[in-house]
Amino acid sequence: MEKVVIIGANSFQNPLILKAKQMGYETHVFAWKSGDIGEKTADYFYPISITEKEKILEECKKIKPKAVTSIGSDLAVLTVNYLADKLGLVGNDPENSVICTNKYEMRKAFQNSGVKVPKFKKVSNDKEIDLNEFDMPIIVKPTDRSGSRGVTLVNNKEELENAIKNATENSFEKKAIVEEFIRGNEYSCECISYQGKHNFLAITKKFTTGAPHFIETGHIEPSGLTEDEENRVKKEVFKALDALKIKNGPSHTEFKMDENGKIGIIEIGARMGGDCIGSDLVKISTGYDFLKLTIDVAMRKRAYFRKKIHTSNSSS
Repeated sequence: MEKVVIIGANSFQNPLILKAKQMGYETHVFAWKSGDIGEKTADYFYPISITEKEKILEECKKIKPKAVTSIGSDLAVLTVNYLADKLGLVGNDPENSVICTNKYEMRKAFQNSGVKVPKFKKVSNDKEIDLNEFDMPIIVKPTDRSGSRGVTLVNNKEELENAIKNATENSFEKKAIVEEFIRGNEYSCECISYQGKHNFLAITKKFTTGAPHFIETGHIEPSGLTEDEENRVKKEVFKALDALKIKNGPSHTEFKMDENGKIGIIEIGARMGGDCIGSDLVKISTGYDFLKLTIDVAMRKRAYFRKKIHTSNSSS
């Protein structure tokens, strides 16, 4: 039986574990032991933190997996790419992992590749920034977290200190990114890439709590965008994926579109979107099994792409 290594065991990763088993693969799951559901559903569970790359690598050399993957964690992306590189499996270059998991480095990569970005700056405290440099309001986020953790909209100088403190406390590297606020309705674009070709699956319209923290509360697919709007989104998203050097696996691009149709990329995760977007909503609304696609790519299988889906070649 062919073996798949999955990094992470929580409820976000569990649909991937179950899908791999359904596809006939033996699942080997690594995570810090904390009673997560994947500890029970995996065929084999290893109580090793997902950040302990060398320890996981030593176990993988014994396991001899055909694939290594993960879907619901930016932190896991670093380990997946490291393991794939060391084991000769499908992944993305580990040297580029930081631009997919750090919002500041991501903004710089976008800027260097001609993807439009708001004015931005990395800080560790409010003394490092002059608000006169920015058009208000601004958004403050941890540089290296996801799921709306530590995100605050700031309208004036009095709010800045607490916003940066909140962001840095939620950041692994204790840094925050301050950037001008992108206006418009919020969406996400779900894609799967294989050998550098990006395949569009769906656009999701998002609903949040709004200012100041923008915690997601709901999603709709299809998004309601017109065909022309979708084509412009795909073109911008594929350009951004190239900027981040994402060549293999799932991606989740968060963006906004204003009333004039202007598109602003917020950020991209080299993983599926959470809140059941990738694991459930894409398949329900489009018929594309995003979980299966993710495993197929990791296993170097591309048969699914014979179906008609929008690729980077057809929409550029």
